[in-house]
Amino acid sequence: MMAAILILCGASVFVCSCNKGTTAEYPYVSGTLDNALEPDSAPAWVMEAMERAERFHCYEIMCDTAHAICVEAIGEVDNTPTEGYGIVVEKGAVSTNFLNLRNSRNPMARFIEKDNVLWLSCSAMEGTGVAVERLYQIRFDEEDKAYIAMSIDPYDLQQQLCQRLGYSIEGEQVTFYDGGREIARATNTVTDMGGFDNEQPLWIGEQIQYDLSGDAPRLLFTPGIKFTTGLVLTYDEMPTLAAPLTISGDGEVSIGDINIYND
Repeated sequence: MMAAILILCGASVFVCSCNKGTTAEYPYVSGTLDNALEPDSAPAWVMEAMERAERFHCYEIMCDTAHAICVEAIGEVDNTPTEGYGIVVEKGAVSTNFLNLRNSRNPMARFIEKDNVLWLSCSAMEGTGVAVERLYQIRFDEEDKAYIAMSIDPYDLQQQLCQRLGYSIEGEQVTFYDGGREIARATNTVTDMGGFDNEQPLWIGEQIQYDLSGDAPRLLFTPGIKFTTGLVLTYDEMPTLAAPLTISGDGEVSIGDINIYND
């Protein structure tokens, strides 16, 4: 994994959006996201081009022929690139355009028949070492028109994780805990960054993605290490962790047991 350069604001080095604390035995990780992310919004000139276009040039994200549902990304409108914006959801003969949703960084989609719901993950933040996705729950009305029933902001998931993901460090070995349960170990191999940061060495929030291959979405996230020198988080040798998501009837999102991700 690559190191991610953090943007500094004022005199602060890192923004800690999680309350610092400990479990009975271990300190918690901190979060790099300081608040909820703004809704996706295509640049005005791209939106204007898409609204006036005579033809969309799309490529397939998902096609579920058994249920006549397809999800496509808009690459160009007429001869104008969309700059990574625009998703089309088709059910039968009905197409619904979500022009503000991002289609960069390999969006994923899956229809779950038993729940009659389409899950769609789209990039929310991206850059060197940064891969943050937003999860959308899409449903269909009586005329097969798609609509966004809910979206899951990565900041909300980060905040939950900051209250659960503990760690301990012995020498170069980092051990992660979900509550008091050990879930993963990793050995740091970086030797030229001055050692682990004394105040807050473990962070999450720059790498939050999803696995949609099963009957329920799984949250994927990778912790990063802050060292005493430099302004980067390092992900070398850090494990990717996974947890299933549960959505209650009133839209509350809960994170299940955290374990190492095995794809």
